[in-house]
Amino acid sequence: MTIETAAQAAYIVAALLFILALAGLSRHETAKSGNTFGIAGMAVALVATVALAIDNKISGIGLALLVVATLIGAAIGLYRAAKVEMTGMPELIALLHSFVGLAAVLVGWNGYLHVEAHPGGAEAALLDGQRMLGIHSAEVFIGVFIGAVTFTGSIVAYLKLSAKIKSSPLMLPGKNLLNLGALAVFAVLTAWFVIDPHLWLLIAVTVVALALGWHLVASIGGGDMPVVVSMLNSYSGWAAAAAGFLLENDLLIVTGALVGSSGAYLSYVMCKAMNRSFISVIAGGFGIEAGPAEDKEYGDHREINAEGVADLLANADSVVITPGYGMAVAQAQYGVAELTRVLRDRGVNVRFGIHPVAGRLPGHMNVLLAEARVPYDIVLEMDEVNDDLSGTSVVLVIGANDTVNPAATEDPGSPIAGMPVLKVWEADHVVVFKRSMASGYAGVQNPLFFKENTAMLFGDAKDRVEDILRAFADVRTPA
Repeated sequence: MTIETAAQAAYIVAALLFILALAGLSRHETAKSGNTFGIAGMAVALVATVALAIDNKISGIGLALLVVATLIGAAIGLYRAAKVEMTGMPELIALLHSFVGLAAVLVGWNGYLHVEAHPGGAEAALLDGQRMLGIHSAEVFIGVFIGAVTFTGSIVAYLKLSAKIKSSPLMLPGKNLLNLGALAVFAVLTAWFVIDPHLWLLIAVTVVALALGWHLVASIGGGDMPVVVSMLNSYSGWAAAAAGFLLENDLLIVTGALVGSSGAYLSYVMCKAMNRSFISVIAGGFGIEAGPAEDKEYGDHREINAEGVADLLANADSVVITPGYGMAVAQAQYGVAELTRVLRDRGVNVRFGIHPVAGRLPGHMNVLLAEARVPYDIVLEMDEVNDDLSGTSVVLVIGANDTVNPAATEDPGSPIAGMPVLKVWEADHVVVFKRSMASGYAGVQNPLFFKENTAMLFGDAKDRVEDILRAFADVRTPA
């Protein structure tokens, strides 16, 4: 068996491992094995690639660069994985997507410089006839476009998620026409480049794509950012697939298609759960014209202390906990898990209600709760728990805001109007854990805070949960 045949066989094995990784990551119970399959698949792919490079008699300098780049990338990846907090995962993932986009742009430019820029060169001669050269030119152009859109879009997503820029949507005049115009320019330039490739055309499409990626994500508000991160994941997959076509690498094509299609499907599922138009979100908020929410007078809020919350919980027969990004920031998941255990030991029916976009990343809250060893069977999705909230004694809203905002159902002019939310206000008592009365990530005031059955528990969520646990020592369970 030749090295090339063995490498192709290894690529097939790696592709199967990636498929198993996706299957494993679809469930909490198998997520760890899914990660293991993914790591194994990437290790097989890297070894096969290095072996193939050696078989193709790559120069010593080229091989050294390949090994050094792999080691540097692995070192940075291990360092960031060890240091990043769960609250920093969304922006880290967005930043990683930008690297994939940038790589696709560089691969596309490399393809042009080796073929179209030297039509009489050895690599161009390998392309049989004008038709194959045209296909190569299309691959270069489309790959650069997708990669550049992914690159700047991911950078803007990173800046928004890390609060380095405002999360509110950018509303340029005629923003939809700008997006459509950029796509039209791309189509025209692509046809032109395939017929008669020139450097200035590649420069032009790179600039247009960079601007389009920035504008698409900048035009989307904070409430939809979890969907955007998922969609950028899809874009990065298609960018990788485009690079695979240029490099004639079957594994890169298969892997890119897996990431692209799974990311697109996840985005579609999330849009359905949020009552958002899939096309609207991926097109930079197309058709969404709602402006910022108006300042309204909702009255006064009511405060409660930890002892009061402990008394409410001790006299409750059912409790629903709805976590959000604030729980992740405070790292309160372990205290919440302990509170859950204490309540269940007292015979209280405790469940969790998880909104599809709780946190700033799909599955963010589920991962945190699994990390704290909260039983899977009491962690329910929004649709599974929403109908039961009206019969719930106490709801604890820990660090959530936009996902429990009644304005989504009661105010047609709200920027989050139409988004399904957890109807926590239907419970007998609602306790909201917050640091202040500030609005949520979407920048919308929450009328929940001012309802008669709502009490605010201010301070760090981790500290307040610990205070409640201590207060239980002085609270008797009702007979």
